[in-house]
Amino acid sequence: MNWGVILAGGSGTRFWPLSTPSQPKQLLPLTGPGSTAEAAVERLEGFIPRERILVVTGPALAEPLRERLALPQANILIEPRAASTAPALVWATLEARRRDGEAAVLSMHADWWIGEPEAFRQAADLALRTARVHDRLVTVGMVPTRPETGYGYIVPGAALDADATGVERFQEKPDAATALDLMAAGALWNSGLFAWTAERLAAEVKSHTPEIAPWLDRLAAGDLAGFFKGVTPVSIDVGVLERSHAVAMVRGAFRWDDVGTWDAIGRIRERDARGNVVVGPASLHNATDCIVWSDDEPIVLNDVSDLIVVRANGRILVTHRRRAPELKQLLDALPPSIRDLP
Repeated sequence: MNWGVILAGGSGTRFWPLSTPSQPKQLLPLTGPGSTAEAAVERLEGFIPRERILVVTGPALAEPLRERLALPQANILIEPRAASTAPALVWATLEARRRDGEAAVLSMHADWWIGEPEAFRQAADLALRTARVHDRLVTVGMVPTRPETGYGYIVPGAALDADATGVERFQEKPDAATALDLMAAGALWNSGLFAWTAERLAAEVKSHTPEIAPWLDRLAAGDLAGFFKGVTPVSIDVGVLERSHAVAMVRGAFRWDDVGTWDAIGRIRERDARGNVVVGPASLHNATDCIVWSDDEPIVLNDVSDLIVVRANGRILVTHRRRAPELKQLLDALPPSIRDLP
C-alpha cells in the first residue's frame, strides 16, 4: 500500500521574528489560513488515508502537530535528535514497512506551498507507480521559472518509459550563471518530493550510505535511540540519491514553492495592483513589490519598494527582499537579547 511521510522538523529561522522555537514555520499560516503542516496533510486527502500518514518531528513539536493534524498518536514519529533528512526518512520508511510489508512511501516536507493539489496528487501517484514498476528511487522534477540559486537541479537521463527518465546527475544550489546554464540545458528543480518502495530504499542505503548503513541493525532491533546516536547526519539527497544508480525522475505539472524565505511570500500570496503582499494591519502609499506582515500593530509604508517589513513577537524586521536568504546569518550576528524569542 501507499504511505505518506511528512518531514516536519526544523526551526524555520528564516521566518524570524514570526517563527519561534515553539511556533516554527510549519505551524504558521504562511501559505494560507491554516498552517503549512495542516495543508500538507490535507492535500493527501482522497489519495493516502490519514492512518497511513507518518509525520517525523522533534520532541517540542510532537504535541502541537498531533493536536492540529488529527493523526493517530503512533503516526507522530519523534526523533531523539535531529540528524538531517536521510536518517529521518530511513526510519519512517522502515516503520511503514514494519506495519505494511508491501509499503511504498511518498516523502514530502511540511512547509511547502502547492498551487494545484489535484495535479500534485497526479504527480505523486505517477512517482509511486514508477517506484514500483522500475524499482527505483523516484524524484519529482519541476520546470524552473527563474534561475533560483537556493534549489537543487536535476539533469534528466535516458527515458525509462513515456512518463519517467533516469537521472544523469544532480546539481546542488548553483550560482546564478550556472543555474541559467542548467535551465538552458533542460534541467529541472529537484522538488524534494520523493517516492520509493521500502525494500529499494533499504537496499540503496546499505550499498551507498555508510553514514547510516552500520546502524540499520539497531533500528531493526527497535533501538531507536541507538540508531540516532550512531548515524552521521546527512541529507537524503547527498547520502542516497546522488550516490545511487537506481534513481528515476518524473515531472510535476503543478506550481510549487518550498517557502524557504520571506521572499517566497511574495510569490505565493495574493498581491495588490502594485505587487505588494500585506498580511495584518497595514497602510501602503506609493509602495511597490513589498511584503508586509504584522501580527499586532499597524505598519505604514510610504514611497518604498522591494522591502520586507515584519512586526511579530515584539520585534520588527526591515530588510530588502534580495537579502531575505541572508536572514540566518543576520540572526547569528545579533545579540541574544534581540534575537532570542520565547
